[in-house]
Amino acid sequence: MAPAITLAAETHLSAANTGFMLICSALVMLMTPGLAFFYGGMVRVKSTLNMLMMSFISLGIVTVLWVLYGFSMAFGTDTGGLIGWNSDWLGLSHIGLTELWDGYTIPVFVFLVFQLMFAVLTPALISGALADRVKFTAWALFIALWATVVYFPVAHWVWGAGGWAFELGVIDFAGGTAVHINAGAAALGVILVTGKRVGFRKDPMRPHSLPLVMLGAGLLWFGWFGFNAGSWLGNDDGVGALMFVNTQVAAGAAVLGWLAYEKIRHGAFTTLGAASGAVSGLVAITPAGGAVSPLGAIAIGLTAGVLCAMAIGLKYRFGYDDSLDVVGVHMVGGILGSLLIGFFATGKGQSDVAGLFYGGGLDQLWKQCAGVFGVLAYSLVASAVLALLLDRTIGMRVSEDEEVAGVDQAQHAETAYDFSGAGGGAVRTTAAPAAPAVTQAPSKKVDA
Repeated sequence: MAPAITLAAETHLSAANTGFMLICSALVMLMTPGLAFFYGGMVRVKSTLNMLMMSFISLGIVTVLWVLYGFSMAFGTDTGGLIGWNSDWLGLSHIGLTELWDGYTIPVFVFLVFQLMFAVLTPALISGALADRVKFTAWALFIALWATVVYFPVAHWVWGAGGWAFELGVIDFAGGTAVHINAGAAALGVILVTGKRVGFRKDPMRPHSLPLVMLGAGLLWFGWFGFNAGSWLGNDDGVGALMFVNTQVAAGAAVLGWLAYEKIRHGAFTTLGAASGAVSGLVAITPAGGAVSPLGAIAIGLTAGVLCAMAIGLKYRFGYDDSLDVVGVHMVGGILGSLLIGFFATGKGQSDVAGLFYGGGLDQLWKQCAGVFGVLAYSLVASAVLALLLDRTIGMRVSEDEEVAGVDQAQHAETAYDFSGAGGGAVRTTAAPAAPAVTQAPSKKVDA
């Protein structure tokens, strides 16, 4: 996210930047349905609708919370570097239509709706780790609690004026720490509480619709341009354009890295690998794209593609059931992208901060480490505590029978695909002609 700056001249509303940011906000909103399709295709048929709904419900819950108090907590006046607050923003009251976000040429309303879409997407990312086994009511309550206790404070740490990571100088252009590490660590914390799916490592749990996965990945890739390029909050100095280019470059490089690893390790180039590789590259470039060159973006994308492909196997080694590899892709990809800033930052992008490979020493790397592991530790512990609280009260998991039968029917009384009306054409109303008589040749008697 763009750092707070004060313009020398008086700032006026820019219609061009305002329109650009509204388009970017709509693109980020599209990422949540895109994520729903991406995850929805990766689960078994009996869990498809539940997976779609676990993403979609975030659009409702987080939107309302953001209006009531979330924006104030994330971007209000700082208290101790940990939380923001501005009572004038409760319910988004006392905000003028043309009131500008401090130091920028866009209205406060445009900034807050752009940030709202980030807040909606982040808890939806967690849902992929919990496929097949969570009560929908418990999940909805978890989103509300997690957004309040984890996301809103962490967004303030990273992007809010006065937040400890912001003041330390941690670079996170568009959400490597606040979104991806935050969600990935939360996913790990929750699955350690909820436990494994019935049949984990025993039953086949293959994606039911790879075309749906590819559609979701394409929508995510498309929306990510708004997610990343829009985070500069304007389009006046070329930094947003650099981020746009690096977004495409890193995603493409990560596809190649993931597929190469897959071919060497498993002997095939899979569509699931291509889709997952693209997402891993997009995750990794999210914090770094405004600080590195396109060549640096290639390096980051390739690294993320290979290492995230390797990381998804950790769940089998350590025994945690991360259903759709949120930990392996989002947490690991976010960590990689955030730390590699300390090596590949050129000092010619969003700021003059240079990484180790460009003569900047280790100064930025240790700042990135502080941001990465501070967010990771807090999100992991807080998310596990919230999940434990819900599990001990209303229960997080559906019954074993419901899980085996399918959470779609148990939680939503629906199925994703209804084939009951499928037929082979018109119903025959006349009798079929009799089969022609077959004359059997007389058998020859064989003497014993």
